[in-house]
Amino acid sequence: MLETGAINDVHTANKAIIAKLRAAMTDFDEGGVRAVLAEILAADAVVHMPHPFGDLTGPDDFYDTCYAPLLDAMPDLERRDWIVVGGKTEHGGDWIGCGGHYVGTFIGPWLDIPPTGHLTHMRFHEFYRLEMGRVVEIQTLWDIPEVMIQANAWPMAPSLGLEFCIPGPATNDGIAPGPWDEARANASRDHIVTMLLYMKRHPVQGGPEVMEMSRFWSDRFNWYGPAGIGTTRGIAGFRNWHQIPFLNAMPDRGQYMDEIIYHFFGDGDYAAVTGWPNMIQTISDDGWMGIAPTGKRIIMKSLDFWRIENGRIRENWVMVDLLDTYRQLGVDVFARLREFNKARIPGRLSFPISDA
Repeated sequence: MLETGAINDVHTANKAIIAKLRAAMTDFDEGGVRAVLAEILAADAVVHMPHPFGDLTGPDDFYDTCYAPLLDAMPDLERRDWIVVGGKTEHGGDWIGCGGHYVGTFIGPWLDIPPTGHLTHMRFHEFYRLEMGRVVEIQTLWDIPEVMIQANAWPMAPSLGLEFCIPGPATNDGIAPGPWDEARANASRDHIVTMLLYMKRHPVQGGPEVMEMSRFWSDRFNWYGPAGIGTTRGIAGFRNWHQIPFLNAMPDRGQYMDEIIYHFFGDGDYAAVTGWPNMIQTISDDGWMGIAPTGKRIIMKSLDFWRIENGRIRENWVMVDLLDTYRQLGVDVFARLREFNKARIPGRLSFPISDA
């Protein structure tokens, strides 16, 4: 286990810095968001975005590549956070993790996804590493497939789990105010670290029983997976709709730990992990998400949050860069999207979204 110690409130100060960006994006406008990004991001900050955006540098590159096209497609864009937690990782970094949705009226094409004219939601998990009051690194996953599904334009296999608008914490306490209690935070983090060690026992060391899932997970936990995999309920739902297909396809999960870096931290009853990448495995034994086994080893990026209740995990929010997974396996999801939707009328919708 990692060391615990005294209360350290740098994380509450860092949350206040990120709160400036969250506020600017509540009623999103270009000038306000650009100004805050320039204020809080270092000029050489590294921004890791999901496929197809890739890695970016600094506030202008970040805004021009990611937010400008999104705001053009959804002119009434706004950001809604339901998790904001912070903490120090085992590597000594100070991170803030945010989870929520970008929402807006989808009236213009975005990444070749045809507009719907309706309110659209896109979940985000965004992790910020700060040094001396400035953001120096961002690791972000946007659930782009979620937008494709709402536009009836998802060109891949249907999800095994449920697809719906992912909720925030049932306890409505995901925006942790501080001060940061190191002992409590590390207890939450250590619960997750230990759970994952047990999870990785299967299938190498035995059947499902070696994971001791009921020791770590509530009987009624919700696992909120990314669009393309979907959401599951309880141990049976988790195993049926996610874990069994995942491990059948990639039984070497967890065997390349020396090649990846995790960043775990806790905050109250919450824990989070970020890493770029934080999984390496081989699509070897069975198909997964409609993809035939290729025998190819791939990297995966997952940014996750857990909420612990009465000593066990009650909710788990999971994001994976599935579009990059497909890319590594030689599947161009965006090319398929264009083919599947080429009979739809392209371009912007003409009706106004407000009286302003």
